[in-house]
Amino acid sequence: MDWQMQADVVPASVVPEARAHSLLGRAPATGAWRIGDPVGDRRFARIGRVQLESGAALPDVVIAYETWGELSSARDNAVLVLHALTGDSHVVGPAGPGHPSAGWWPGVVGPGLAIDTDRWFVIAPNVLGGCQGSTGPASLAPDGAEWGGRFPFLTIRDQVTAQRALAAELGIGRFAAVVGGSMGAMHVLEWAVTAPEAVERIAVLAGPPAATADQIALNSVQLEAIRSDPAFDGGAYYDAADGEGPTRGLALARRMAMLNYRTAAELNDRFARSWQSSIDPLGGGGRFAVESYLDFHGNKFTRRFDANSYLVLTEAMNSHDLGRGRGGVAAALARVEARSLVLGIDSDRYFPLDGQREIAAGLRHGVHGADPVVLRSEYGHDAFLIEDEAVGSAIAGLLAA
Repeated sequence: MDWQMQADVVPASVVPEARAHSLLGRAPATGAWRIGDPVGDRRFARIGRVQLESGAALPDVVIAYETWGELSSARDNAVLVLHALTGDSHVVGPAGPGHPSAGWWPGVVGPGLAIDTDRWFVIAPNVLGGCQGSTGPASLAPDGAEWGGRFPFLTIRDQVTAQRALAAELGIGRFAAVVGGSMGAMHVLEWAVTAPEAVERIAVLAGPPAATADQIALNSVQLEAIRSDPAFDGGAYYDAADGEGPTRGLALARRMAMLNYRTAAELNDRFARSWQSSIDPLGGGGRFAVESYLDFHGNKFTRRFDANSYLVLTEAMNSHDLGRGRGGVAAALARVEARSLVLGIDSDRYFPLDGQREIAAGLRHGVHGADPVVLRSEYGHDAFLIEDEAVGSAIAGLLAA
């Protein structure tokens, strides 16, 4: 049976009990998309067995993806858009059945925008190991139970292997461009190095050439927040009797991450020492506005993401080292044949500009020479998702080259 049809006809009665709780306002054990949930704008491709760098393999892998625009008869106008850690395939479109949040790049992708869907055929997959339709920890393993904590370790290269299999399944041998930010930028770099013949242009936005010790350390405390949640249960929380998963740990990890993604200046300007209630802060019992802001986003996140996926994807990011087994970063970058855009953000404290400078200096075909485009923004790492005009202008310039 076609996977799309199968997903549509699974009766609601098989939806895990934890999903039913979410309809009543309780946070579900997982925010993952599950068979039986509304499909929304997703499409699904079975790419089969994926061999992993670790020696393990995933059988019968499914990749969820969305598309916009029309593929040309020459099949030469495809643009691959790759999401960041907490993104998914829903780049453009409203929130609604099947999509707990609105598209994450509506100011960049669409008719008449930088990635003009009247010209380009845009494909956006949910990454392998993710939780919004692609095979991941919340998916069923061959034994009929969720993979959970048994899901194998993935690298960025493993995820690109799956993306390349998706491209083959769709009959696309060469992309006009591969574009991505943050974790997506790691995938872009791997595409350009492992399959230079398949990529005409690349846009590397706010991503590093390799994960540094500092970045791995920042990630490690988020992972521990999830694993320390008593409801985590080694990752086997999907059928918890009380319907509750490690939502506190996942929300805390999200709060930590947001402090990496934004800047001290922005938080100070927005919130200062403002108080959420009329209670005297010196007397206790109240909350600062910035604490409530972080709580809101942490709790909201638990309704659209999965704790096990957060672990798998974060560890994949930690694995990122473009030069591993290739003689170093410079030697790896020398393999890239694509016309290249590298964009960094002056206030990014998660993936600082030094990384983008190293990438740009190592590329032979940068549209801005050996220097990255520097975006000046108060929003820190998240600026590539927020500063649509500046980011869109840079991407439009690449696509015109």
